[in-house]
Amino acid sequence: MPKPQNPFLEIPFSELCSEEYARKEDEKDVLSHLRKEFIIPTKADLKNKRYGPAPTTTAEGPIGITRAGESEESIYLCGNSLGLQPRRTREYVNKYLDTWASKGVFGHFRELEGGLPPWMHLDDALKEQTSKIVGALPSEVVVMETLTANLHLLMSSFYRPTKDRYKIIIEGKAFPSDHYAALSQLAHHNLPSSALITIVPPSLSSPYLSNEHILSIISQHAATTALVLLPGIQFYSGQYFDIDLITRHCHSLGITVGWDLAHAVGNVPLKLHDWNVDFAAWCNYKYMNGGPGVIGGLFVHDKHGKVESVSPAPASNPISTTAILSPNGDAPYDNDTQLAYRPRLSGWWGSDKTSRFLMSNNFVPIPGASGFQLSNPSALDMTSVIASLDVFSLTSISALRARSLNLTAYLEARLLRYDGAATPPYKIITPSNPAERGAQLSILLNPGMLEHVLEILEEEGVVVDERKPDVIRVAPAPLYNSYWDVHRFMEVFQGACKSALAISGEKEIENGALVDDTPLAM
Repeated sequence: MPKPQNPFLEIPFSELCSEEYARKEDEKDVLSHLRKEFIIPTKADLKNKRYGPAPTTTAEGPIGITRAGESEESIYLCGNSLGLQPRRTREYVNKYLDTWASKGVFGHFRELEGGLPPWMHLDDALKEQTSKIVGALPSEVVVMETLTANLHLLMSSFYRPTKDRYKIIIEGKAFPSDHYAALSQLAHHNLPSSALITIVPPSLSSPYLSNEHILSIISQHAATTALVLLPGIQFYSGQYFDIDLITRHCHSLGITVGWDLAHAVGNVPLKLHDWNVDFAAWCNYKYMNGGPGVIGGLFVHDKHGKVESVSPAPASNPISTTAILSPNGDAPYDNDTQLAYRPRLSGWWGSDKTSRFLMSNNFVPIPGASGFQLSNPSALDMTSVIASLDVFSLTSISALRARSLNLTAYLEARLLRYDGAATPPYKIITPSNPAERGAQLSILLNPGMLEHVLEILEEEGVVVDERKPDVIRVAPAPLYNSYWDVHRFMEVFQGACKSALAISGEKEIENGALVDDTPLAM
């Protein structure tokens, strides 16, 4: 099957790379207004050495900009690492602070006019919009804990090694915390580290993992594997895995499968319920814009979240039991009731709300993902996540995906059209097939260029992130980035590449001169 053609490559070079073209694309983009929902730091803000935005005035009057353009918005293409702050976050956090200051403990329970939901019910307030973003039922999601903590909590429930099936399969270049979590789960069960199987690229020259290769590794170890844990989007290369296909393959082999969606949530369309995913976890500070280290989220498929009451066996059939769900979906609370539910590490906040404050020490889990909660979640964190979710509610994931595909294709076309027709001193290692990537393009620079390129990018107010020794990751987030951002990035980036090449050439000449001038050994 031929690779999809990038439509931007058909546009004449001079037109594609012009400022006018980028401006016109933004003008006709129906979602470009969402940028106004975010605070974009200025170039001066980024360089300001004091806390907060760069000052623009003093008691003596306005501060002159020392360099042209420093009052201009920065070129922030790093939403895959930390999303920008929604403007409404400060408003929502102030409401939280005002409620705490004026109501104290009553903020947990009281409905307040013009306020946010009571803290007691914040977890439920986030379910509807969160479920839309990950393609789930509201009962299948919960905002809680942090990414790696959630992975551990989920694996404690879903990783059930036996004598015959005990291995965990992960992706070889998965984020380090996933390696740490999987290895520590093995150690927790007194299993050797050799029980961790990694899927590595078949070629040393490319990080790409084909579906065929992934499925073949899983099949190879199927008879001894208890769990497959993969990233929805690979953090280094930006490859978007076929979650549906891989999940179906694992299930056909009797293997439980979970997903780390740190780089996928809020970035690409997900259908976790329809894809029959067993479990998933994510953070809310990348494309979800909840703030650094903010509370995360998890998904547990409805089939795994049931809480059933087991009625006593009738005298006529002492070995018979019947599991019955109550009409409202909650397990009936009774000290004598026996409950059937998936084993998990349990905590107070995962227990049925109607019985939570009875202090009976009888755990009655909330059906669905909420039953996996442990402690009272941070109301401050939840408030920040609500602010971001309310921005997402202004559009849809499908609309954001369409915008993201166009922005990323435009970035790709600009990268491929280096200086007209010259061979670029870098290559894109993210798949060219739009279906296999999200907003991020990972760019592998020629050896020795990275530090100089990054120095120029930072000086010019460009924010991307690096993966040493030679990769930068560029992510035009569809909620707030623009064609104008991409255009400005390319102007700076290609200039930085040419500068790095010039310095490299000078060093080669210098090194050659040193060799030529070295006297022959006597």
